[in-house]
Amino acid sequence: MAGGRPTEEKDDVQVPAILVLEDGRVFHGRSFGARGETFGEMVFNTGMTGYQETLTDPSYHRQIVAMTAPHIGNTGVNDDDPESGRIWVAGYVVREPARIPSNWRAQRTLDEELRRQDVVGIAMPGTRALTRHLRDRGAMRAAISTTERDPERLLERVRASPQMAGADLAAEVTTAEPYTVHPPEGVPTRFTVAAVDLGIKAMTPQRLAERGCEVRVLPATATAEEILALDTDGVFFSNGPGDPATADDAVAAMRGVLAAGRPLFGICFGNQILGRALDLGTYKLRFGHRGVNQPVRDVHTRRVHVTSHNHGFAVDAPTDGPFDTPYGRAEVSHVDLNDNVVEGLRLLDRPAFSVQYHPEAAAGPHDAAELFDAFCDLMAGAKGAVPAGAAG
Repeated sequence: MAGGRPTEEKDDVQVPAILVLEDGRVFHGRSFGARGETFGEMVFNTGMTGYQETLTDPSYHRQIVAMTAPHIGNTGVNDDDPESGRIWVAGYVVREPARIPSNWRAQRTLDEELRRQDVVGIAMPGTRALTRHLRDRGAMRAAISTTERDPERLLERVRASPQMAGADLAAEVTTAEPYTVHPPEGVPTRFTVAAVDLGIKAMTPQRLAERGCEVRVLPATATAEEILALDTDGVFFSNGPGDPATADDAVAAMRGVLAAGRPLFGICFGNQILGRALDLGTYKLRFGHRGVNQPVRDVHTRRVHVTSHNHGFAVDAPTDGPFDTPYGRAEVSHVDLNDNVVEGLRLLDRPAFSVQYHPEAAAGPHDAAELFDAFCDLMAGAKGAVPAGAAG
């Protein structure tokens, strides 16, 4: 109205946004979620479902995630599916946000949730071009901004931001205090498990609890002495963000567990920690594996599982047969059929194994869920009990 105060822009009004990559590539779009700006490593996820689980996966800490599926947000957001207590992605890139969510479990829209948690995003038509660019050039630093309109000025700040290589991030996402996840009602407790939280997804202890495991989740700073003092039947090392080359404390803790001969299982970051504990190296992948459609072959059975992934680093291990380690012989148990990346390790003289992918797979697929049964069988063997797979 003439002579009145200027009308303040509503929070849900979209404004122009830009995405600037470290190599100078610029994409234009409109704001999605919170306004402002954010910095992180630019990666892409090929999953067509599970966006809420992706957003809340601590392994995505300090990463801007682009979804390759063209329509995101159609099932809204609920309070049951998050993998942690907050959104961890640094920023979010989508092609076309759903205007109206349609699902009986939805409690909020995705846009509302991003704004509620102050996560800056961009909706833009170039997600396919962005994905192809990252596939060819590799993951790189980036920024999303709704406030800086000069790409050159934003680019300077992108190039001054921290890189993922050399980043020690587990301590930033781990639990502050230990807690316990009990088996659901009606499921008897068969085993106790100490789980080292390097960025654990909530579904992992839940999958173990469904199999009769009482899971005692510990901070990433837990030492071998603290882990072993719990006298659990097995030890689990979780997924998590950052460069495994920096995780010296977790490596030392795992070596203590291996020396004690306690049954051990690692997922994702836990697989890389096992590799380092066996004196193997790790390296950064060009653009990583992120999605729910990665084909992985079991070296022994030749069976192929379609699996869920989220990792930008991998273990450098010989794939031509068993090799010697400080804890006896070991071997590569699984390989990725897309690029032959090591996807699993197994010790032959001690009860320990790990995989680079996510058998808890929320959301899906569930081809590899049997790995939790394999861990239970290891613990049963150590206790002299009948393995679950031998029943009946």
